[in-house]
Amino acid sequence: MGRRVGILTGGGDAPGLNAVIRAFVKRGAGQLGWDVVGIEDSFDGLMDRPRRVHHLTPVSCQGLLHRGGTILGTTNRGDPFAFPSADGPRDRRRDLVEGVKAEGLEGLVVIGGDGSQAIGLRVMEELGIPVIGVPKTIDNDLSATDLTFGFQSAVDVATDALDRLHTTAESHDRVMFLEVMGRDAGHIALHAGLAGGADVILLPEIPYDPHEVAEKVRRRKARGRPFSLIVVAEGALPAREDGSAVPHDQVKPRLKRGGGAAAIAMAQLEGLVDAEMRHTVLGHIQRGGSPVPFDRILATRFGVAAVDLVAEDRWGEMVRLQNGKVGGVPIREAIATYRLVDVHGEMMRTARAVGVEFGERG
Repeated sequence: MGRRVGILTGGGDAPGLNAVIRAFVKRGAGQLGWDVVGIEDSFDGLMDRPRRVHHLTPVSCQGLLHRGGTILGTTNRGDPFAFPSADGPRDRRRDLVEGVKAEGLEGLVVIGGDGSQAIGLRVMEELGIPVIGVPKTIDNDLSATDLTFGFQSAVDVATDALDRLHTTAESHDRVMFLEVMGRDAGHIALHAGLAGGADVILLPEIPYDPHEVAEKVRRRKARGRPFSLIVVAEGALPAREDGSAVPHDQVKPRLKRGGGAAAIAMAQLEGLVDAEMRHTVLGHIQRGGSPVPFDRILATRFGVAAVDLVAEDRWGEMVRLQNGKVGGVPIREAIATYRLVDVHGEMMRTARAVGVEFGERG
C-alpha cells in the first residue's frame, strides 16, 4: 500500500508556495506513487464538515511554478487548539484528529512561518499526528534556515518601489518614506534599502533618533542633494531618552491623519527638515505576484526535500537551507530562536560604509 500524505499552507501567503506544492507532488506522487492530498485553508479543511480536500497529481499541479499565492488557500486563524469563533476560542483538536483518520493520512506537511510550525509541533506532540515542516515567511526571520522563499521576491518589489520613488524624490526635492513589512525583524528594509540606494533605513532592531535622521537629510542638501529616500520597516519606532523604543500606542495618537511606521517617522521629522515629505506603504503588494527565479528554485528544492524527509520517516523535522545545502532540522529547534538583523553584522557594516544612516545616536 502506498503512502498517503496531506499538504497544507498556513499563515500569510508568499511567492513560492505553489512551487513547493508542485515540487512535492511531482516527486511524491509522480515519481514515488504516493497519494498526495491538498488541504484547503490550513488545518481548516480537515476540521470542517464536509472536509475540503483535493487529490493532487502532477497534472493538476501544472503551471504552478510561476504562480503567486497558494492554490490551497491559507489562513492565520486556523489553530485547532484555539479556533476563533463568535463565542471565543474553541478547542477543535477532535475535529482535526477525526479528519486525518477519515482521510487515511499518514501525516501532514505544513508549509508556514513560525506560528504555523509551532502549531504543527503541537499537533504532532499532543495529538500524535506526524508532521513535516516547510518554512515560509517573506520576513526571513526563522533562524534555523539561511533563507526562506518569498523573501527575495519581497525585496525585489521593495527595491523596484524605491527606484520609482527615487525619480519622484529627485524631481521634486522631496524626502520620500517607503514603509515595508518587518514587524520585528528588518531584513526586507535592510536588503531593499541597500539595493535601492536608500539614504536612511529605519529598523525595528534600532530605535531611531529623529535628529540623527534629520541631520543626514540636511547634510545631503548641503552637498547639493536636496532629496532623500528613507526606508522604514513597519516595526521601526523612535527612541526614548534611555535608547529604548517609544511604545507604538504612545506615538500613533500624535499623528494628524493616522498611519503606521512611515507616517510616524515622517511626523517625527516635521520641523526638523526644510523639505516636502511624502510616505508610501507597500503593504501586501510585497506578498503578491510571481516569485522571482531565486524563490522558484528555493521553493522547488524545499518541496523535494520535504518528500525526502517523509520518505526517511523524519517526522518532526522542518526543511531548511544551511550553508548552501537543503536538509532538515527538528521543528522545536527551528522555532526556538527568532532571527533579527545583526546590527553588528557584515550587511550593516556594508551599509554604513556607503553612508546609510540608521538613526543611531552618536
